[in-house]
Amino acid sequence: MQDLGRGGKIAVAISRHPREFVGIVMASAAVMAIFTNALFLQTGPHPAPIFAPRPLVKQEMPVPLPRPVVAQPVMAPETTMPASRPQLIANIQRELSRKGFYDGAADGIWGARTDSAIRDFIQATGAKVNAEASDALLRAIVNSNTKIAARPAAPVRNDPIAELIAPSKRVQAIQRALTDFGYGQIKPSGQFDAETRTAIEKFERDHRLPVTGEISDQFVRDLAAMTGRPLE
Repeated sequence: MQDLGRGGKIAVAISRHPREFVGIVMASAAVMAIFTNALFLQTGPHPAPIFAPRPLVKQEMPVPLPRPVVAQPVMAPETTMPASRPQLIANIQRELSRKGFYDGAADGIWGARTDSAIRDFIQATGAKVNAEASDALLRAIVNSNTKIAARPAAPVRNDPIAELIAPSKRVQAIQRALTDFGYGQIKPSGQFDAETRTAIEKFERDHRLPVTGEISDQFVRDLAAMTGRPLE
């Protein structure tokens, strides 16, 4: 009767509080599930999740392929180096001297004497080359068989008038430069004549210089700058 009395009391309590009873039952079931999982279902170290997690699938990262090595072109070493302009001019002067056209020093400077010697060589041999420093000109001089006799030394004179009217290398170089650049067809006589004066006046007007018709320092500098070679 005592056990039945307890059961009756429990039934009365359940009928009076059904929601609380259901909550107690669910809580008890949850506690039992936790203990069951902790004691019997875990294979790894505690604590572990209630449900065994899915194994992670390892994603293989793509391995980058090595870049192809592009072979660099191998430059063939230069066997010969081009001569510099002063060296080329010095070689031309040296060969002209051997042929008798030049009597100055092989200093590599393109002056009036070098220019005159080259033009004399071209005129004497009929070579089809320009009167400017180039390998073609040097080859033409080397391959030429034309030689001229050494010029005799000028006699020493004390006549100032004769010295003034004697041919001037400087005037000759100026006449040739003026002719080359279209300031008249002047004969390179080395004499300062009327044609040379007219050409100089035309050059001075074109370059907005004081028109004097004389061979001034300013005129020589401007003409040399235009031709690209010294006239002294």
